[in-house]
Amino acid sequence: MTYDDNNVFAKILRGELPCHKVYETEHVLAFMDIMPRGDGHVLIVPKAKARNILDAKPDDLAELFKAVQVVGRATKEAFSADGLTIQQFNESAGGQVVFHLHVHVIPRFEGVPLKPHTGQMEANDVLAGFAEKIRAALKA
Repeated sequence: MTYDDNNVFAKILRGELPCHKVYETEHVLAFMDIMPRGDGHVLIVPKAKARNILDAKPDDLAELFKAVQVVGRATKEAFSADGLTIQQFNESAGGQVVFHLHVHVIPRFEGVPLKPHTGQMEANDVLAGFAEKIRAALKA
């Protein structure tokens, strides 16, 4: 399978679609998932073109997972979460929907299940507030 330059995350990286940025380096961008499965659900994507983990360059994977750790720590702190779920899907059969490599970081709380993936978008102001909480934790 080939990389599609018109996928939604490529458009976000090019600035063609908006997002609530949480964290950015020269290699990665982290932003709020607009259809979160839990409060504080963040997506982290490499800036390099990669359909998924199967075709990503090792150095890009290293930068991606450095960011997963940084954002994961801040997200857990920002939401006083009991833990985190880290998810990464590859190809349709593996659950991948957007074909640009990405990692989900979802704060988790004892006894609270993940919301089902219904396709319902979260309110913009709620996402903005979540992003601000995480950015504040990153600065602390």
